[in-house]
Amino acid sequence: MRRAVFIDKDGTLISNVPYNADPDKIVLEQGAVEGLRLLQERGYALIVVSNQAGIAHGYFREEEMQPVIAKVSQLLSEAGIALDGFYYCPHHPAGKITPYAISCDCRKPLPGMLLRAAKEMDIFLPESWMIGDILNDVEAGNRAGCQSVLLNNGNETVWEMNEHNEPAYIANDLRDAAQFIVKNATAKFRTWNSYIKR
Repeated sequence: MRRAVFIDKDGTLISNVPYNADPDKIVLEQGAVEGLRLLQERGYALIVVSNQAGIAHGYFREEEMQPVIAKVSQLLSEAGIALDGFYYCPHHPAGKITPYAISCDCRKPLPGMLLRAAKEMDIFLPESWMIGDILNDVEAGNRAGCQSVLLNNGNETVWEMNEHNEPAYIANDLRDAAQFIVKNATAKFRTWNSYIKR
């Protein structure tokens, strides 16, 4: 099994442009390259998990996500970073595109995307992390059984805390988050991981 870091897309990995499906507007956030490179070097799988309610609302079509995913992957690849997975939820219960206007278990703060990724990619969730810029991201990670880091970059404006959305750490950017994760990786997992590689 592998450890993973699940990463929110808009406002965490890339600059937050609401409901954007234009690859030309995609820019990596400050600290993203340094942070993800550090996590990759330490053996974490890097997996994007993103709510994309713009599909349900009719702002863009689901097929338009593919050029977006390609552009994010390209920008990271140019920095020597490879994504291991990219999951998105196209649903919203108030959407106007009928197939997507549903309540689901994949829209954060529910953990469906993380649980699906863990099953498909053999991820050990108790030693994995979620990084996001709002408390819904934190809650999704916690509900999946991960530990979670919140980026305090101004995108969370409500700050309504509950038993599920308390982060293990509040970071300034992805680099800060990655440094915290690496510092707090448990010796138990490192020992177990070395054993299974024999």
